[in-house]
Amino acid sequence: MQFKAEIHVTLKRTVNDPQGLTIMGGLGQLGFDGVGAVRAGKYIEVWLEAGSRGKAESAIDGMCDKLLANPVIEDYRYEVAPVETSVEEAKV
Repeated sequence: MQFKAEIHVTLKRTVNDPQGLTIMGGLGQLGFDGVGAVRAGKYIEVWLEAGSRGKAESAIDGMCDKLLANPVIEDYRYEVAPVETSVEEAKV
């Protein structure tokens, strides 16, 4: 069964976010004065084959813990859903 995972990786709240501060400064320079805070992160899509949603979620957890996120300074969340698009079509 084909699954697509949408993964969001963000710095933990206790970790400084220099990229977020830079973005916030730029927004202020562009006249967006109401912005109080910005946190930057990563968005990753993964298509995979798995026997069930549970197995797909387990695989995504392993991927995030071992490579996609640094658990010391980053948090992650994801959504996994079955898809009709093949893995080969997703490569385009």
